[in-house]
Amino acid sequence: MGITTSSARRRRAGSAAAAAVLGLLAAAGTPAFAATDGSAGRSPVTTPGDHSASAGGPGSARGAAGVPLEISRLAQGTGRDVAITIDDGPDPRWTPQVLKVLRENHVKATFCMIGTKVQKHPDLARAVAADGHRLCNHSVDHDVTMDHKPVAYQKQQILEAKAMIEKAVPGVPVGYYRAPGGAFTPDSRAIAAASGMRPLGWSVDPQDWSRPGLPAIISAVEGKLPHQPTVLFHDGGGDRSETVAALKQYLPWLTAHGYTFSFPARTTP
Repeated sequence: MGITTSSARRRRAGSAAAAAVLGLLAAAGTPAFAATDGSAGRSPVTTPGDHSASAGGPGSARGAAGVPLEISRLAQGTGRDVAITIDDGPDPRWTPQVLKVLRENHVKATFCMIGTKVQKHPDLARAVAADGHRLCNHSVDHDVTMDHKPVAYQKQQILEAKAMIEKAVPGVPVGYYRAPGGAFTPDSRAIAAASGMRPLGWSVDPQDWSRPGLPAIISAVEGKLPHQPTVLFHDGGGDRSETVAALKQYLPWLTAHGYTFSFPARTTP
């Protein structure tokens, strides 16, 4: 009985948050989404700092553009598909090296870019798009405490970063939003979905940002892969030599083991 009551409270809280952000978006002239937040359920895969739910499936809540509010953790496809995602760039030293490895292995990835870094290096953002990779909004300046900030601040971080990326790479869609550190909220997911961006999580995290050593990274990404994984790597935020080395080993390994490369899912069945 206690569990049922707690679950009901979470559902009411999620609906209230969705209703609140509806009002905020409407007041600002942003199209509203046509469903409640639906954040009571939790994905079996959780990630550090992910303070929002990721339930999916038929009947899930969607934004005005038809984009689900739930966090995507699956690669597109129905078979042995894997989505490679690259965070925290663009970086003038590491992004070109990551692009080179991806090109050599015929892999298309999704780059989650920080708005202020795109402003500094718009040429790198254009190079990413020119190679056929997809673009993801990773906020204005990677504030991992966004989930504790007012909704207006979350909206500013999300929408201004989207505008920064679109200015650097005109005509190329920004199809995803990944919260810094996975710090999603029902509000941030609603704002992203209303703007046509699928909230994007991950299902495999080798912690490459912490430079744990090449063997540790390889072990994390090759062991017990979930179904249609979304794998997290980084091209920004510090020395990414271990990431580059890991990609050089990992991408051929995936191909040899029968995996194909895809992008993160943007819709649900």
